[in-house]
Amino acid sequence: MGDKSASKRIMGAAGVPLVPGYHGDRQDIDFLKAEAEKIGYPILIKPTHGGGGKGMRIVQSPDDFVDSFLSAQREAAASFGISTILIEKYITQPRHVEVQVFGDKHGNVIHLYERDCSVQRRHQKIIEEAPAPNVVNEFRSHLGEAAVAAAKAVGYYNAGTVEFIMDTLSSQFYFMEMNTRLQVEHPVTEMIVGQDLVEWQILVANGETLPLTQSEVPLKGHAFEARVYAENVSRGFLPATGSLHYYHPVSISPTVRVETGVKEGDTVSMHYDPMIAKLVVWGENRQAALVKLKDCLLNFQVAGLPTNIGFLHKIANHWAFEKGLVGTHFIEQFKEDLFIDSGVDIGAGTSAASKLGAAIVAACICEMDHNSYKEKFPGGDKLLSLWYANPPFRMHHSAKRLIELEWENELKGKCLELLKLAITCVSKGGYLVEFEGGDSPVMEIKVVHLGECKFIVEADGLSTHVTLARYFKDNCQHIHIWHGQHHHNYQEPVTLDRSNDDASDHKPSFQTASHPKGSVLAPMAGLVVKVLLENGAKVEEGQPILVLEAMKMEHVVKSPRAGYIEGLHIASGQQVFDTSVLFTVKD
Repeated sequence: MGDKSASKRIMGAAGVPLVPGYHGDRQDIDFLKAEAEKIGYPILIKPTHGGGGKGMRIVQSPDDFVDSFLSAQREAAASFGISTILIEKYITQPRHVEVQVFGDKHGNVIHLYERDCSVQRRHQKIIEEAPAPNVVNEFRSHLGEAAVAAAKAVGYYNAGTVEFIMDTLSSQFYFMEMNTRLQVEHPVTEMIVGQDLVEWQILVANGETLPLTQSEVPLKGHAFEARVYAENVSRGFLPATGSLHYYHPVSISPTVRVETGVKEGDTVSMHYDPMIAKLVVWGENRQAALVKLKDCLLNFQVAGLPTNIGFLHKIANHWAFEKGLVGTHFIEQFKEDLFIDSGVDIGAGTSAASKLGAAIVAACICEMDHNSYKEKFPGGDKLLSLWYANPPFRMHHSAKRLIELEWENELKGKCLELLKLAITCVSKGGYLVEFEGGDSPVMEIKVVHLGECKFIVEADGLSTHVTLARYFKDNCQHIHIWHGQHHHNYQEPVTLDRSNDDASDHKPSFQTASHPKGSVLAPMAGLVVKVLLENGAKVEEGQPILVLEAMKMEHVVKSPRAGYIEGLHIASGQQVFDTSVLFTVKD
């Protein structure tokens, strides 16, 4: 059953409905292309072994078949060590629904209900839930019975998952594959049935019978799992590498699980899958579980490399997801809602939330510096009394402290926008913050430092908990702030006027390298697996130039415009780094 082709042949013989396709042994490209013509485009190419969406390709026309076939084979070989593939009809509006099954060595097989795993990117699940939403009990029973029949057809025992694709247009479901293992998303099933499936595996391996019969399996409440990945969401979900300078998952409880293999200070490398954690929540019903999921995502804090946490929160808050209207094209269908900055002030070109965040950062930094000063110098409260005077006074210094922060503006192509702030201390923990060169009003901010990087801040008439994380990377100080539903990243530029600060605190800033016009940068750190053109070649806009592989995933680098290739000096097998220049396109 671990072989998708073999399992489909067995299921077809057992009468389980299958998606039309070719699941045989022949792998010559001309034969498979002919089979694709018989099936009718669009078709789906997928490896016969493995999972996680690796090696899967949607092919819209015969012109794309050869390149997609070869790319799928390479990725399958890199991920699973086996390059064989199968092809089948691509269902245009599907849901991905799977059933957890369990068998023992005494011939007993039961199901533990279904999971919906439809919300995906790159054919890889990012949010799963159990039970599936908008499924009536009669359909649930048919689905479970089909899964049990599939497992019994091969005498299966142990934990397994029978995956179905559900056509939302016809409400028909088809056998897709069986995963002969305990899957990443098994905790949502454990949450709704109240059982430890790893314990069940040990019992079965020891020759014992299943702890429950089918009629005894409970169905309690609802559960979600969100997969936290190190990835660049805005760059097509490309995997990201780097250090976890700040890593604080949410607190666990009987209704909240965090499964992770990393800790603060660890490095996420290009050699492994970029998933760094699984967040699992349970509630008495879907609405209660969803509220808990949203809250936990808000408080799952990671800094040092990009993650998909903010994107997961946007999905959880989307009206269609809240109603359970999910499908495998959910992200593509609602991309205009999911890929916007909800706090953007279009007129100013700067996010209102980012500006408020910068003001809070400035006030919190001042408060931390004051507390640090008092720790270094006993009796510091008396020495600081003039600073806290109204108006404040410092010998040989101006009354205002100047802070400059750079912010990555989404509306301006992610270029760095400089925010200049002047901070005046008006009372203990109270500050006035002004923005230079704008019409923003003066903000009055009150800060209570709770210790380490936690604060309670009253700003803009609202009181909120704030977390501040600071770290140095590439000789630059990065500052992350979480406040309310917002997470922003700032950095202190080298041009910062720190005349009022202790010079020993200053560290030089990273200077962004300038690249020649037409330069194409590596979208991720990875290995060059194929170079398709030579230096000097004429190219059209969108034409593939080379193929990168990282974290067992291939990415095709294409020409951004028509012209001629220059500076293409890399070869297959060469390692490249994120944002390094790959080649240049000249007129």
